[in-house]
Amino acid sequence: MKNKSEAPAFILASASPRRLVLLEQLGVYPDKVIPASIDETPQKGELPRKLAERLAQEKALAVAKESSDSFVLAADTVVGCGRRILPKAETDKEARFCLKLLSGRRHKVFGGICFIQPDGKSISRVSETVVQFKHMSDRDVETYIASGEWQGKAGGYAIQGLAAGYIKFIGGSYSNVVGLSLYDTMKILDGKILGKKV
Repeated sequence: MKNKSEAPAFILASASPRRLVLLEQLGVYPDKVIPASIDETPQKGELPRKLAERLAQEKALAVAKESSDSFVLAADTVVGCGRRILPKAETDKEARFCLKLLSGRRHKVFGGICFIQPDGKSISRVSETVVQFKHMSDRDVETYIASGEWQGKAGGYAIQGLAAGYIKFIGGSYSNVVGLSLYDTMKILDGKILGKKV
């Protein structure tokens, strides 16, 4: 266990188990996981990219406010189809709406990342990935709905599961679609968390 006098704690401000697993791929193990409780409602006229950036920043700030002597990493994933922001599907109806909208067309997944240091300095990035589903038949949609893996997922799907079988094209960071761009995260943490004994 790390002594607080040795180095600041590293906090992941996210309830997502996927982000924790992705961080572990970089050899980074947060000292604490503290989900941030904020209002994630899009502002009037807000575009998907801006929403991802703002939510990541607000999550990081909310946790950093209570843990000012720590490193804090927060992230948020937003799926956009044109200017439309897709919901984090909580019902069959929402998931079905998302899948039918995304069927046969390209959309973008925006991953906002915000890292706040103990001195208050912050770094923000937005990763953008283009994803295209094949044309999904009604049977495809209902098969995926029955899987249940869409629950709570932005855009109504989880790329690391059954949905991968419906994806025709992906351009950009795969890990961004899962929940955290490892490329951008490594660039942010290098020399701060990575490469140090944490």
